[in-house]
Amino acid sequence: MSDQQSFRTDVLTYFGATAAQVEELLVYNQNVFDHNTLTDRVKFPLTSESHIPAWEEYAVSAKVLGVFEVLKQRLVQFQFPIIEGISQTEAYQSATRRGVATDRMVATGLVLQEPEKLQLILHQSLAGTIPVLLTGNRKDFVCLVQALTKRNEPQPVPNSMGACIVSGFNNWDRIRQYRQQWSAENPANCSQRSWLAEFERLIPQKQLYQDKFIILSNSSYSNVSAKHIGLEKAQWQHLSLTIRLEHECTHYFTRRLFNSMRNNIFDELVADYRGIVAAIGTYRADWFLHFLGLESFPNYREGGRLQNYLGNPSLSDGAFGILQVLVKAAAENLQSFHVEYVSQLRDANIQPLMLMALTNLTLEELASLEAHFRIKKILDRLQKNWGVEMCNLVSLQ
Repeated sequence: MSDQQSFRTDVLTYFGATAAQVEELLVYNQNVFDHNTLTDRVKFPLTSESHIPAWEEYAVSAKVLGVFEVLKQRLVQFQFPIIEGISQTEAYQSATRRGVATDRMVATGLVLQEPEKLQLILHQSLAGTIPVLLTGNRKDFVCLVQALTKRNEPQPVPNSMGACIVSGFNNWDRIRQYRQQWSAENPANCSQRSWLAEFERLIPQKQLYQDKFIILSNSSYSNVSAKHIGLEKAQWQHLSLTIRLEHECTHYFTRRLFNSMRNNIFDELVADYRGIVAAIGTYRADWFLHFLGLESFPNYREGGRLQNYLGNPSLSDGAFGILQVLVKAAAENLQSFHVEYVSQLRDANIQPLMLMALTNLTLEELASLEAHFRIKKILDRLQKNWGVEMCNLVSLQ
């Protein structure tokens, strides 16, 4: 057993986990961020990915036609309604798997309640520019999530879910544009047979046709009302949008830097940390616990976000109980650390390093009595490696 695993086991035992629960949680809380992929120092924000020019073109066209109309022309999923079983039809599979034109295939396309309120924002995040689709109401958000991540099937979307980052989206519009350019460059050899050979060469180059983007709702964050958070409705809606956007951008950050973006509570803790800090300039553990359904700990509120991250296979009830204790301790330790160094952590140079530092830890380490020491040690090392000069960072050295 490694020193880290032994330490994690001791922490879990300290918090009351049985041997079986320790085994479950060691697997669930395993750190899978691949830090070996980051071999060189990078500059933030990262260079934008290759799908951004296509979305910049969509944004330009949207100024004339509207976002919804443009996306209906470009993304095949917008050309199908949300109907149970539609993903199994020949028309849908031909369009989404082979890029066959949908003309005369379907009687109606995607239907939104307020299509005129759909916005396309090209947001500059730490991980580079990323397209954001912001809906005007909850039902339209659910509709877009179902169309773009659930194959236009009416699968349920939890009420506590107000954002979704889409990764590995096959954009047939980009493939069509690629074919047009290839045909123009090969006028004497652009037959259907030649194109099929070229298409086989294209398939491994996923950056040329797979997109990443974010779908956002404008509802209260984690389905928590302004009243329960102690704010006015308009103020909370504004803060909710910031938290939600930066939360999803943090998933994008870890995906680009460390090749990982999981449906896991530790990922959520890091992402909510970034979102809350971006919204109000500091971190509040009580907000995070409220978002999860742990505002009345040790009681858990059914419908809280925490139950969305039970893993596969799902944690046992006993392990879920220990997870709640870990999450509370980790959030409070993170707040304590942030408050102590809040002036330093406001520096734009240190903010991405803080996120990187957290990805080096596990939930057990962050929940432990050594949390401050472990965050500080990693942040010091990253600061040294990245050459970040901060006159006020003496207390971190």
